[in-house]
Amino acid sequence: MATNDEQTRWIVHGERLIYDNRWIRLGMVDVEIPDGERFEHHAVHLDRAAIAVVVDEQDRVLLMWRHRFLFDRWGWELPGGLVEAGEDPMLTAAREVEEETGYRVREIEPLINYQPMAGMVDSEHNLFLARGAEFVKEPSGEIEADLIEWVRWKEIPDMITRGDIWTSGTLVGLYAARDRLSVGRG
Repeated sequence: MATNDEQTRWIVHGERLIYDNRWIRLGMVDVEIPDGERFEHHAVHLDRAAIAVVVDEQDRVLLMWRHRFLFDRWGWELPGGLVEAGEDPMLTAAREVEEETGYRVREIEPLINYQPMAGMVDSEHNLFLARGAEFVKEPSGEIEADLIEWVRWKEIPDMITRGDIWTSGTLVGLYAARDRLSVGRG
């Protein structure tokens, strides 16, 4: 379906910084909507994230059981973290898998990129599919997970239904990986 993008494009006249630190940058953006109205709109800028869906030859995916303090909620998540300045996101994903789980991925490829809340938050997520991994050491750095487990793909739908898997990066990654991996199975 063709659209005329220019009819609905917002014009950005500038942005002023309200708050800035290592983790978050908050700005007020001077925007003009198509009907000519002009106002300020909040914008939250976060560093890019790299997340890996690690699968093995036994039809399992590597997950971490984590607590998220903001919601006081536990859930299964994929390993991942913030991309450091100048770092390739694919290398970030592989590094984070090893740091958080102790597993070194064998092969890794791009899976999907997305923005989880495009209306006012800039937080690009780069997801990767890793095929195979070997345990090389205990996880390093801060403790990020209570459990690290290989979970069978067939268990994933029930885990999502129960609310045990609920974060956007994990949900998008699992669905995208399932679709990618099922292409050759039919």
